[in-house]
Amino acid sequence: MALILDALFEILGKPTVADVAAELAMFVTPLWIAVVVGVLLGWAWRPEWAAGLVRAESPGPLPPLPPEPSRSSGPSASAVEVAATANDEKRSDSPAVTDDDLEQLFRLVEETDGGPVWHKMMDRSLPNMTYQAWRRDPETGPPEYRSSTIYEDATPETVRDFFWDDDFRMKNGWDDMLLQHTTLKECPATGTMVVQWVRKFPFFCSDREYIIGRRIWDSGRTFYCITKGVPCSEVPRRNKPRRVDLYYSSWCIRAAESKRDGRMTACEVLLFHHEDMGIPWEIAKIGVRQGMWGCVKKIEPGLRAYQVVRRSNEPLSRFASMSQINTKFDADQLRALETSTDPSDDIVEAEKPKNWTSNIPRFLVVGGAVAVACSLDHGLLTKAVIFGVARRFAKIGKRL
Repeated sequence: MALILDALFEILGKPTVADVAAELAMFVTPLWIAVVVGVLLGWAWRPEWAAGLVRAESPGPLPPLPPEPSRSSGPSASAVEVAATANDEKRSDSPAVTDDDLEQLFRLVEETDGGPVWHKMMDRSLPNMTYQAWRRDPETGPPEYRSSTIYEDATPETVRDFFWDDDFRMKNGWDDMLLQHTTLKECPATGTMVVQWVRKFPFFCSDREYIIGRRIWDSGRTFYCITKGVPCSEVPRRNKPRRVDLYYSSWCIRAAESKRDGRMTACEVLLFHHEDMGIPWEIAKIGVRQGMWGCVKKIEPGLRAYQVVRRSNEPLSRFASMSQINTKFDADQLRALETSTDPSDDIVEAEKPKNWTSNIPRFLVVGGAVAVACSLDHGLLTKAVIFGVARRFAKIGKRL
């Protein structure tokens, strides 16, 4: 900031008004050009989902699932929807969750997956909960998130059932984005389930539909809980809600030391999450950063309410019963096959840009984001984007 003030004072010290105006024009012209180019790119981009939101009417009640499978996408379906439906039909007979998924989650937990480094983005706490979050940006695919949450006075078994129990999610309301859930398939031998979720997004997005396969492995009270998007030809695609195909949200739930007395009376939840919601990833990152802590801090009161329900000996829901059907495995044997790496190589603090010139591409992104925001609505989205832009400029000023 001192450099900018020095430059401004030097400009204002020019002998004539014409010299001052010329210097000021040279000073701000590159920034305005970047913003204008970003706005033009934003208007030129205008994806289908943005135009659809402008024309969207207020949502009505969610339609029920069709009683019978449908193989036709309908005459109004787009070529992309037809191709996706055909792909669903090809792959829907394969197992929803396999040992390969366990190995993938295991490598993420052990930090041997070989992916990009993790950049720390949040560290918050409550009296009975601590939370840390990281993000990384793969070369292809959406941003990936990793978080560690430690709950005091909680057992891995209770936390496992809590996250699996969709009935309690809606009844308690701790996950207020979940509008509807339906069980499509379940296997009483392995505990594998295929469920349909419809989730409400907080701003600038229509509702999203997820077809999720999930299964739990157990290694000595350490639970590896897989949930991911799976194909399902039995549920035809619809224009609304839009289906999210790329979805991955899996946990490792294990006992942890209490920060109060060092005893193993706490529970740690390692979460790995990424999804392609069908919106620009830069805008999605702004929304995630702004809304992450607000969503996370609702989980802890929900867990405490769930503990009270479980102590009252109420009958288990079907989801909680299925969460207790786990596949046993030996983590030590699997660990012996993995190549260990130094954790410090994978989890690092985000580096700060050295000077303001490295932020010029961000003006293009910000300009495009503002243009898209203005094309969607003039309420929550515009305010959210402007707030995110303001924070971004504030951080740039601090670095200068």
